[in-house]
Amino acid sequence: MEFSAQQIADFLQGVVEGDNTIKVNDVSKIEDGRPGTLTFLSNPKYTSYIYDTKASIVLVNKDFTPEKEIKATLIKVNNAYECLAKLLQLVESVKPQKVGISPLASIATSATVGENVYIGPFVVIGENTSVGNNTSIYPHTFIDDNCKIGNNCLIKAGVKIDRETIIGNHCILQHGVVIGGDGFGFAPQTDGTYNKLPQVGNVIIEDNVEIQANATIDRATIGSTIIRNGAKIDNLVQIAHNVEIGENTVMASQSGVAGSTKIGKQCIVAGQVGFAGHINIADGNTFGAQTGVPNSIKQPGGIHQGYPAIPVNIFRRASVVYKNLPELQKMVYDLQRKVNELTQIIEQNKQ
Repeated sequence: MEFSAQQIADFLQGVVEGDNTIKVNDVSKIEDGRPGTLTFLSNPKYTSYIYDTKASIVLVNKDFTPEKEIKATLIKVNNAYECLAKLLQLVESVKPQKVGISPLASIATSATVGENVYIGPFVVIGENTSVGNNTSIYPHTFIDDNCKIGNNCLIKAGVKIDRETIIGNHCILQHGVVIGGDGFGFAPQTDGTYNKLPQVGNVIIEDNVEIQANATIDRATIGSTIIRNGAKIDNLVQIAHNVEIGENTVMASQSGVAGSTKIGKQCIVAGQVGFAGHINIADGNTFGAQTGVPNSIKQPGGIHQGYPAIPVNIFRRASVVYKNLPELQKMVYDLQRKVNELTQIIEQNKQ
C-alpha cells in the first residue's frame, strides 16, 4: 500500500514541510534510506544522516531545526518515535490475518475456543481450557489444562503454558516463552539432600502484556505469580515464583527476579539486572545495566546502578575513583615510603 506525505501527516496530526504529494510504500533506517520509503529521526546521534538520506519522507519532532538543506520531505510531529509506532501498527493491522483451526491441532473436548481464532498445526490445548475471540496460536504451542487465554492475544510458535495459567486480553507471547513452569523450590534435608516442594500456585498475566522470546515465568509455590497490566518483558528474562511485576514496568534482556519479590509500576530495568528474593521495589525506579539489587528500595522514582545498587550519581563518582585505583595505589606506596624515610631521619636525629 502507498501513502502520501499528506495522508500520513493527517493520520499523525503532523505538519508537512516539502512535497505533500510524495508517496511511500515501505520504511527504512535513516542511514540506509531508499527512495519510496519513510524513515524517522528521534535520536540526536543520527542527525547527520538526515541531510544525505535518500528516504522520501522523514518523521521528525516539531522542535527539529535543520542546519542546512534537506532533500527529503519532512513531517513534523510531537514525538517521531511514538508516531512511527502508530504507523507500523496501522500497516500491521491491514495485513491479512490467519484464521481457522488446523486439523493437526489437538484440542480437548472440554476446551472452549472463541470466534475468529487461528490455531496452527501441532498445537495442544488441554482440558477445561478456554481461548478467547480473535486470538492466534501458532504451531507447536502447548497449553495445559484449566488455563484461560483472553481475547486478541498472539501466541507465537513453541510457547509452553502450564496448568491453571490466566492470560488477559491483547497479550503477546513470543517464540519459546514458558509460562507456569515449576518455581525453584527445594527443602534442604539434614543429610544434605533436597526434597522438591510442590508448586501448587499459578501465573496470572493481565491485559496488554508482551513477553518476548525464551523468557520464563515460574508458577507460584502458593498463590500467584503476577504480571500486571501493560508490563513488557524482554528476551531471556527469568521471573521466579510468587514475583509481582507492576503495571507498565519494562524489563530488558537477561534480567532476573528471585522469588517473592515485588517490583512496582512504571519501573525501568535494563539488561542483566538481578533482584534478590523477598524484597520490594517502589514505583518508578530505574536500574542501569548489570545492577545487583540485594535490598528493598522504598523511595519511588530513583535511578540506581552498580552492586550493591546505589544512586547513579554516587555510582558515577565511584567509577571515576575505581578507574584511578592503580595511580592512587602508587601514590599511597610513595607516601608510605616517604613516611618511612622521614621516620628513620627523626629516629637518627634523636640519637
